[in-house]
Amino acid sequence: MTPGMMILSLIFVGISMLVSFRLKNKFKEYSQVPLASGLTGRQIAEKMLLDNNIRDVQVISVEGFLSDHYNPANKTVNLSPDVYNGATVAAAAVAAHECGHAVQHATSYQWLQLRSKLVPVVQISSSLVQWVLLGGILLISVFPQLLLAGIILFAITTLFAVITLPVEFDASKRALAWLDRSRITGGQEHDKAKDALWWAAMTYVVAAVASIATLFYYIMIYMGGSRRN
Repeated sequence: MTPGMMILSLIFVGISMLVSFRLKNKFKEYSQVPLASGLTGRQIAEKMLLDNNIRDVQVISVEGFLSDHYNPANKTVNLSPDVYNGATVAAAAVAAHECGHAVQHATSYQWLQLRSKLVPVVQISSSLVQWVLLGGILLISVFPQLLLAGIILFAITTLFAVITLPVEFDASKRALAWLDRSRITGGQEHDKAKDALWWAAMTYVVAAVASIATLFYYIMIYMGGSRRN
């Protein structure tokens, strides 16, 4: 890793850690705020699915902290224990957000469809990109095409990170609109749910910006090497 790359990586690692720390603190804070409705995350998820006429998605509990996700392959909303069993603002926000992805899937939301199509390609590129980039930097003076191949592979992962942004923001938008419409959260509860989802979205923003910055850094290395050759 070059000095410039090391500095760039350290900057974004630091930002990512700060955002992640803030998100965890927000989740812990709002996990102490009970919902007036008394509904658990599981009940909220099941209600949101039914309200959107989605009857083929199962809500299940999975181990881990903030391990919540929607799996389009087997149509499951996977909630961590604190969310699945919790009757708090944090549980409501996270459960509704994951159901937002289920609604996207059911309505063929274009950005989710595009991201899903990229998954197999990203899995392949992610397994190769580190080694191709390393080899490309070491051999740039004799074989610059290898670095170009690495840049193309990295660009695929960057594209995936960027496409993830509208998917995540839209899921939160759907979640908050439904929580408000169904009166599950109101007033300060709704503001706190919105705040929790905003910090969750920031983790994806930081990842996307870091990936874009890193991509441009490798492009500059390639252009510099090409001019020397």
